[in-house]
Amino acid sequence: MPLELIDIGANLTHDSFDDDRDDMMQRAHDAGVTRMIVTGSSNQGSLDALQLAESEPGRLYATAGVHPHHAADFDADSIKLITELAARDPVVAIGECGLDYFRNFSPREAQLEAFQAQLDIAAETGLPVFLHQRDAHDDFVEVLEPMLPRLSRAVAHCFTGEHESLREYLAMGLWIGVTGWICDERRGAHLHDIVPIIPDDRLLIETDAPYLLPRTLRPKPKTRRNEPAYLPEVVRVVAEARRQSEEHIARITTANAIRFFGLD
Repeated sequence: MPLELIDIGANLTHDSFDDDRDDMMQRAHDAGVTRMIVTGSSNQGSLDALQLAESEPGRLYATAGVHPHHAADFDADSIKLITELAARDPVVAIGECGLDYFRNFSPREAQLEAFQAQLDIAAETGLPVFLHQRDAHDDFVEVLEPMLPRLSRAVAHCFTGEHESLREYLAMGLWIGVTGWICDERRGAHLHDIVPIIPDDRLLIETDAPYLLPRTLRPKPKTRRNEPAYLPEVVRVVAEARRQSEEHIARITTANAIRFFGLD
């Protein structure tokens, strides 16, 4: 019998799932992934995430927010929409929000303003925050740290950083989301050395599907599309790195996800 798992970050409204979304959901269930958090990353994307979550109550949940890539489109209507969505039952977090200076798809000033506004919404609603940071560590910490006393909980989604930034995030009280990045021998090898320092009660797992297909999967999938059914591979590699059993990783990360998002 598969281990019970919760995927805390999956972009299930992505158009790559349009032709087989039901089959994908069944494969996730068969793999033991009993619950998934559907990521909202734009105004429309958050509405779509809510709609999908409402179609599978108790199995799917959603976040509501605007990703830094879309920060140029963030405005007063975004604030109103996210605040309204936060009151809906399936919505369990604000985000994906934060800063991304790697691609700079939106001006940095727009990213900073959208990030601050969404942290304010999280503080006002009491919902936890689903955070994104890439190549923007200093500004990210500068904006986030003063807000932490007002925030219920915050997770560094898809952590890919180095030892120093992980230590800093943990000291700030952040929870840490680990994806298939740890399965990439080219870019994620360093994570094997540092994920062991994440306390048991602060570790979360996610696929970030359809992105970040675990490169260690065998047999190798026919396509590069990731999906929640592959979350057990993240568990396997994380367990190996932490020298803990897969059963232990499944148990603590499921309990942590329930606690972090306030799931039933």
